Order: sequence, then C-alpha cells, then structure tokens
Amino acid sequence: MTTFDNTATLAMHIPDNYLSPSTGLVFFLIMIPVWALCLKYVMTHANHEKMAYLGAGAAFSFLVMMFNVPCPGGTTAHAVGGSLIAILLGPQYATVAVSVALLLQALLFGDGGLITYGANCFNMAFVLPFVAYGVYVLLQKILDNGWKNRVAVFAGAYVGLTAAALMVALELGMQPVLFHDAAGQALYFPYPMAIAVPAMLIPHLLMASIVEGIVTVAVVEFVRHAAPEIVADAGAGLGKVDGEADAARGASGLKTPVWIGLGALAVISPIGLLATGTAYGEWGAEEFKAATGLTYVPDQIANGFSWNALLPDYSMQGLPAWAGYILCAVIGIAVMTIVFRLLGAAVGGANGKKTA
Repeated sequence: MTTFDNTATLAMHIPDNYLSPSTGLVFFLIMIPVWALCLKYVMTHANHEKMAYLGAGAAFSFLVMMFNVPCPGGTTAHAVGGSLIAILLGPQYATVAVSVALLLQALLFGDGGLITYGANCFNMAFVLPFVAYGVYVLLQKILDNGWKNRVAVFAGAYVGLTAAALMVALELGMQPVLFHDAAGQALYFPYPMAIAVPAMLIPHLLMASIVEGIVTVAVVEFVRHAAPEIVADAGAGLGKVDGEADAARGASGLKTPVWIGLGALAVISPIGLLATGTAYGEWGAEEFKAATGLTYVPDQIANGFSWNALLPDYSMQGLPAWAGYILCAVIGIAVMTIVFRLLGAAVGGANGKKTA
C-alpha cells in the first residue's frame, strides 16, 4: 500500500515535471481565451481606482499563499484569495489578479512551475473565482436577509477552493494512466486518482477551505468599512462597474487601512515558515523516495525541466529565513502595485480616448 510522509503539505501550485508538457500545453491553450476575455473585460469596465484595488487584491492573494495552515493528518495547505477578489470586484478581475500573482511566484520564487503555469491558473485563477462567485450570487438570491451576505461569502469561498483542489487532484491523478514507461512506471506524477483525489480533497474539506471561507468573510467585512464603495459595487452590480458612480468617486487610489492591512500581512508572513515537511505533489527528486515510499523516482521528475528562480522558496542568501520571507512579501506587494498601476494608466488612457 502506498504511503505518504505524514508531515507533507498539499500542493495547489503544481511544479514542473509533475504534468506532462502536453498536459501543460492543453491547459495553457485553454487559458489563452480566458485571459484574453477577462483582460478585455477589466480594461473595458475598470477605472483607475478599481485597478488600484485590483492591485491590492493581487498582493493579498500573493501574501495569503505564503501562509500554510495545519490540516488533519499532519498536513498543511494555504488559502488563495481568488474568491475574495471575485466577490468584491468580479471573477474576471480575480482571473487577472491571481494569474499575475502566480506568474510572479513561478518566475521569481520558484513556487509553481512554468510548464504547469496554465494548469495552475486554470485551477486557482479560473475555476476557483468563477465557482466561488457563482455560489455567492446564487445564495444572495435565495437566502433570507440577516446573515445572508456572510453565509453567501463563506460558502462561495469554501466551494471555490474545494473545486480548485479537486481539479488539481484530477490533473495529477491522470498522469500515471496516460504517461508511463514499458515497465509501467510513471514518467510524471505517480499516483492515480484513487489516491490523489482523497489526498487533496479531505484536508481541504476539513480545514483549508474553511480557512479560505473565514479569511474571505473577515476581509469582506474589513473592506466594507475601509472602502465601502467596492462592496457596494459588487453587491449592486454583481461585480460590474457602474461607470457614472466610479467617475463621480474619481481616482483616489488605495485608502490607508488597505495599505496597513497589506503591510501587516507582510510583517507576519514568516508564520508560514512554521509549517514543516515537504508539499504533497511537490517532492524534489532527491527526496522523492523518502517522501512517497516509492522504490523509484519518475524519470521526468528526476531529469526534467528545471527553472532556477532568483529567490527560491521566498529566501534571500545571507539573511535569516524570517527576514528573507518578509522581504519577499514586500517585493510581491511592490511588483503587484507597479503592474496594476501600469494597467490602471492603460485603462485611463483607453477610457480617455473613448470619451474624446
């Protein structure tokens, strides 16, 4: 019987060589029209202020993925934040924000693969926010007043992250069936769906998705007080922007409490270092046998593509782990802010041309 190291964490970020290049290509091709449509929607409907909050949402998503939480069986997992952005701004915004955060994580920090980037975006930047938003909107329509908003937010986030975890399990679980050598040994991820699905779903159902729901409810309530116009837009227009209302508000940028919240998350980010063990589905070739109990290392995991990230595992050479973690968190916030300021400038320029 196959066993796992009981200190393993759960992989939402699928690394390189765990999916075949053909599988990675399929999901990348699926995501191209998704990215195009969502980016077009954002560029058409957003204004400068909305883009500022989208940048804050992307930074929040980047930060919460640095926090691991304990799950049953000695495992850990993390929230994603895509459901929060979807509920506040709309799922199209979440797709753009989380995709940018995932790209930064893969390129700079080696968290998630480049070949698997399309699959990771499909799971966390597409399935998660659209499922979460759909559940949220449905419950908004059918629940009574009172706790309706909080219940709808929690349920949307819970179901959204669980759906993303299921997709990860299915993608990993089909690899040994489709790709193996003449001796029957897997070339990529080695465990079938009968193992991968419960290994991903059970801890998410019992812990990780609950954390995603609680965090989403808490931040929605925080934003309701810090920037109520964002919540009002999401509630009234189901994530769509009211152009006249936005024009009236102007481009004031992020409010101070939002910056304080992001800064606080960056400072406490080393809490993510407290989780020990190797991630389920993220074993390196050198630790594969010890972590999985297998007698072999799949060929492509041992000899496949390797990307040398500049700051691997959110660390900086010569600095204590906690200091490197904080600086990487700050870098993430800075990059997200710059990217979405540039997009905001592009939005402003495009809207200016339309009204000229």
